[in-house]
Amino acid sequence: MLFRSGVPTMTKLAIVYYSGYGHTDVQANAVAEGARGVEGAEVELLKLSEDGELDAAAWAALDAADAIVYGSPTYMGAPAWQFKKFADASSKPWFTQNWKDKIAGGFTTSATANGDKFSTIQYFITLSQQHGQLWCGVGLMPANTKADGPEKLNWTGGYSGLLAIAPSDSSPEEYPTGGDLDTARSYGQRLVETAKRWNRSEERRVGKECRSRWS
Repeated sequence: MLFRSGVPTMTKLAIVYYSGYGHTDVQANAVAEGARGVEGAEVELLKLSEDGELDAAAWAALDAADAIVYGSPTYMGAPAWQFKKFADASSKPWFTQNWKDKIAGGFTTSATANGDKFSTIQYFITLSQQHGQLWCGVGLMPANTKADGPEKLNWTGGYSGLLAIAPSDSSPEEYPTGGDLDTARSYGQRLVETAKRWNRSEERRVGKECRSRWS
């Protein structure tokens, strides 16, 4: 929790995502759960409609956030079209650079271990850089020994973004599961903690500039 002029302020994380069959909903909620475990965190889940739309309140929440996390299932090696529609609509805050210097991250789910999920993460990274954001990866070593399995942290081996597997015949109650959800919780925590550190450094920088100006 930060203090500005003696008043405690929350670190705001906005999770904007689309879910086609409910599996990415589960992943998004796990990210939110991990983020809410950090003291002073305020988390908003902003789910895109089936038409790829957000209401005005959701757009305002994105503008007010300290960190924005993008999420979508991977369909045909890319985010769902609903997310792409949102990305195109974000040209309005892009024009005024409303999201500049906010922390950014991303997550995706597909039915297979690979499924070209990294293409979706790359899409999110490019979108974040269009907005002048600061990308935050998962920050975990992979579980890559013979003894490791899907119950382990970062079993899918994602570094740049959060990855999860949900077999094509599974329900959202079944998958994602185990290590994928624990990794999502860890990522949510990391995103909020990173935003808090960045905000503190910015406050110190601004304070130093103000003191220099008036000294």
